[in-house]
Amino acid sequence: MVRAFTMALAIIAYCSLAIAQSSGNAVYSQSGANGSTIAKQNERNKRTPVQGEVQPDGMFLEANVLMNVLADEYVAVFGVSQECVTVVECSQKIDALISEFSKAVQQMGISGNDVTVDFATQSKIYEYKLSVDVAKEELTGFEVKKNVSVHYKDKQLLDKLVVAASRSKIFDLIKVDYVVKDQNAAENKVMEEAAKVIKQKASRYEQLLGVKLQPPVQVIAERPSIYFPTEMYDSYTAQESQSISNTYERDRARYAIQGARKSRTFFFNPLNGDGFDRVINPIVVEPVVQFTLYLKVKYGVEGAKAAKP
Repeated sequence: MVRAFTMALAIIAYCSLAIAQSSGNAVYSQSGANGSTIAKQNERNKRTPVQGEVQPDGMFLEANVLMNVLADEYVAVFGVSQECVTVVECSQKIDALISEFSKAVQQMGISGNDVTVDFATQSKIYEYKLSVDVAKEELTGFEVKKNVSVHYKDKQLLDKLVVAASRSKIFDLIKVDYVVKDQNAAENKVMEEAAKVIKQKASRYEQLLGVKLQPPVQVIAERPSIYFPTEMYDSYTAQESQSISNTYERDRARYAIQGARKSRTFFFNPLNGDGFDRVINPIVVEPVVQFTLYLKVKYGVEGAKAAKP
């Protein structure tokens, strides 16, 4: 029984390792609400007028821009844990695993300064001791957890990091952070494109509707957002199963129903061009950081009469 349980844990650890190539096991925390669904709802909410945005005169023009940006650098965070009788023993064992992993990381060309250890938790472990008809809970040991963050620039190193971690008995890739070094440049680019969209719409309306839009332009709403890959993974379980309403009986023998393990599939599901006036770098073949901007401005209209108070 113990051996079967140990094998089951090993299988679960291996599967977690296999799926966590770009996002990390943090995707398991997104149960019930997929990241892309939340992002799409957030983008729709931006376009809903709030108090003060609805005014009686003038013409309102909107621009929705999306830009996909490849990360410049990455930070992979691994979780390490040890259970021992004493805290000292836990610390010694976990430090030995981290030291072994750090040496393997440095052999990949990653500096020791790019490897950081964060003390996470130290907790007590209790077990039940049976004595006649009493099950008494007693302290039996401790569990120490630490996180190891590895900063790297070559995205191809992640697979090697995962393998090196597994050799050091580190099986939990918590997450991978995607770093864009110059976010201001990306935000400025999105703003420039949004301004172009506004000007193009203004010119189009003047030609098609025969109106004359007047400056100065008033910015009514400016709502930027940044979506990182870790929060943009969705999941599904592809399976078809029989349904059984009652306990199955045959020849007066009663059977318990044991379901098969169904694996969940995780995939990067970024925002697409739906609802956007312009998409910069539209082709996405790998996880990207997504910058969005909703811009709403007001033009005066020549000859329009101001509404009476």
